[in-house]
Amino acid sequence: MANRSDTKTRILDAAEKLFAERGFSETSLRLITSKAEVNLASVNYHFGSKKELIRAVLARYLDVFMPAASSEIVSLQSSDKDASLNDIFSTLVKPLLDLNQLRSEGTRTFLQLLGRGYIESQGHLRWFITTHYGDHLTQFVKAVADSAPHIPPAEMFWRLHFTLGTVVFTMASADALTEIAAADFGEHNDIEAVIRKVIPYLSAGVAVPVTA
Repeated sequence: MANRSDTKTRILDAAEKLFAERGFSETSLRLITSKAEVNLASVNYHFGSKKELIRAVLARYLDVFMPAASSEIVSLQSSDKDASLNDIFSTLVKPLLDLNQLRSEGTRTFLQLLGRGYIESQGHLRWFITTHYGDHLTQFVKAVADSAPHIPPAEMFWRLHFTLGTVVFTMASADALTEIAAADFGEHNDIEAVIRKVIPYLSAGVAVPVTA
């Protein structure tokens, strides 16, 4: 049983690293089995398909992040019924940073994986996330909508997707951006600093009044 568990973990670890670095589409099962030092039959035994493996890699993070984010939102709303958008987005910081305790460089890796799924149009991931974590997503969207009641639902749909796109681009370019900021402005930013820099921008973008 221990050997089976070790094999499954090796596959997940190898797939996670390759998916984050190369993307889902560009990572073959052959690459994963080579890095994990297992055979293809082991992948099929534990996961059944590449899609199921992709979902399992993300689930290791989502199973921890989603409940923690929901808990932070509930805690905020219980103490401040008029929480601002900046406050709502800021509730995600601690759950994101806590992923570093789950995996080395967990925050960065998780956001890279989400970005890969967003950019590569992995439709099955949208189904997986909405099916397994739908209540958490609904809670977050409602919290944002309650903090910006002047934004119609259809417009909020677009703005939340623009928000996701901004986060994806920022995290995909985080290394280059931090190097430029250090060279040009003498700033030294870690992943938390980058996340906190983008929150006011997101909040302002979501909240700006709709023009005719």
